Amino acid sequence: MKNISIKNISLIGLGIAINVVGAFIAYTLKLPIYLDSIGTILIASILGPKYAVISGFLGSIVSGMTFDIYSFYFAPVQISTGFLAGIMFRKGMLKGVKTFIGTLIFVFPTSVISAMIAAVVFEGVTSSGSSYIVQALEVLSIGNLFSNIFLTQIVTDYADKLLGVILVNLGVNAMPKSLRISLTTNK
Repeated sequence: MKNISIKNISLIGLGIAINVVGAFIAYTLKLPIYLDSIGTILIASILGPKYAVISGFLGSIVSGMTFDIYSFYFAPVQISTGFLAGIMFRKGMLKGVKTFIGTLIFVFPTSVISAMIAAVVFEGVTSSGSSYIVQALEVLSIGNLFSNIFLTQIVTDYADKLLGVILVNLGVNAMPKSLRISLTTNK
């Protein structure tokens, strides 16, 4: 990376803080969604994929060091989210009616990564409220462990990331145009 500006460092810090606060809320309330990538999605929309990757990765590290050790293991999910959401924003796939399909496009690979981590490393039981869904599917003998984890991940990841994209779009669109322009310029 070339010289990174103070503005970009500050925005990355804001993205990390939003991720950590969101993750803490979801962790504390045992929500079936994660809320740990809203900041990553925000940075993807404003600065693009490379900065979103940094924000997402560091958010996982901070969450892992402070309240949720499992977060360390899911850092690759944040890297994927930042990179792919940044690409989808650049292609205009996360605006208007395209939001639903654009979100699905970047959620699918991310869900595969998180399902593999949850299945291989944790056998489906993590700190997330979505673990309850996996356990319920196991008790009901709906499928094998990996299919139950993947089904849970794709549904909860999609709901989580769609909520994140919608909140980011609402927030960015509520900003004065001059502020939006000043945030997206690389000075």
